[in-house]
Amino acid sequence: MEKAEKKSRTLKISIIVSVLLSIAIILIILKFTLDSKNVDQLLHATIRYEYFLLAVLLNFLTFFIWGARLMVLSNAIDKNVHVSLWKSTKIVIANLFLAGITPSMAGGEPVRIYLLNKDGMSLGGATASVLGERLIDAIFILICIPFALFVFRDRIDDKILNFGLLIGIIVFVLFIAIFLYAIKYPDKTKSFLTSIELKIAKLFKRKERTKIIDSIGREVDNFHNSMVFFVRDGKRAFFIGGVLTIAYWFTGFMIPSMLLLGLGLPPYYIESYAAQMLLLVIVMIPTTPGSSGVTEGGMFGLYSVLIGSSFIGVFVLLFRFITYYLNLIAGAIFQYRIFKSLTSFSLDTLTKQK
Repeated sequence: MEKAEKKSRTLKISIIVSVLLSIAIILIILKFTLDSKNVDQLLHATIRYEYFLLAVLLNFLTFFIWGARLMVLSNAIDKNVHVSLWKSTKIVIANLFLAGITPSMAGGEPVRIYLLNKDGMSLGGATASVLGERLIDAIFILICIPFALFVFRDRIDDKILNFGLLIGIIVFVLFIAIFLYAIKYPDKTKSFLTSIELKIAKLFKRKERTKIIDSIGREVDNFHNSMVFFVRDGKRAFFIGGVLTIAYWFTGFMIPSMLLLGLGLPPYYIESYAAQMLLLVIVMIPTTPGSSGVTEGGMFGLYSVLIGSSFIGVFVLLFRFITYYLNLIAGAIFQYRIFKSLTSFSLDTLTKQK
């Protein structure tokens, strides 16, 4: 009971920190960008509310595209289980809550694995589906980075933003390298990760064998087996998943342009797509819960060079409301309907299924 209460308290703290940090950074941006002149510009701007509605609809559409990708990968891995589009979409929406309060959206993956397993998939198959999603996303981002850097090559003068991008690219490429290494040398990967965990355990004077060590081998094997499947037998599903990944991200990348049109500004389609690609690299760094504060700061730095400071605060507020707060609310509703609680699910829930 005490352990469950501790985990519930930790999760509640993550929720509070992520939301308050996001609100705080938005308020800071508004404070330093809104003055009487800017307020007057906003009041006299031609606001097109239909574009704001379209941005919301595009965000909801991404749920179904993501659900379609999860459905395709899951059905390809386990022929005996049919995951419908609506079922996979509900899983995706439910995962948004924990994804929104954990660094790099890592908390959403156990939710998707657990719910796929609950719907009849083997745990290994469910894990393979979710890891397949991650790999496709990684490939997509890696391909897009050169284009995004080319578009913004002469636009970014902010040292902090440039530093964030540099760190993000380094971390991202490092993860890709680990991905590839784990696929080719699973046994060496397990030995390497286990040795790191043993050193950490020794540093903290833990003599007993930790759960992390027990799970390292299992997770590396799951990852290796799932990637081998997609390379050998699941090429068609992997390709369709790739097409749906492009559709998913490009649909999401349209949201900022719709907001710009709603504010009476040029949509900057190409520049906005490039900005979103660079933002992905920044938010992939496991920093704050839900990348709160980091996302707002990144949006401010990337889009202020496009639209100036007059509308940037309102723009960041609208963007985060649609792509973060609405997702958090939708995820909370679906997760509560499934688990009857917002704080009951944890990694232990998944471990018990193993």
